[in-house]
Amino acid sequence: MKGNICPICGGMKVASTTSFTVDYNTGVVVIRNVPAKVCTQCGEEWISDRTAAKLEKIVSVSKKQRQEIFVARFNNYSLAS
Repeated sequence: MKGNICPICGGMKVASTTSFTVDYNTGVVVIRNVPAKVCTQCGEEWISDRTAAKLEKIVSVSKKQRQEIFVARFNNYSLAS
């Protein structure tokens, strides 16, 4: 239960989704429906290490493709593409 308490405000963290955005020199990457724990009181968000690793790979692929604007849904994105 302690892992579900927000360390910032003391509210409850619940499973939800969020959007992840990266703005770098040559483009913007937006990834929607990213699984996260979100505090019901203050709205602070946490993502798992596994989710963060996948986000890093998605951003890396987008940079290699030199896309100026890239929008994806987390669960629908395949790193094999």
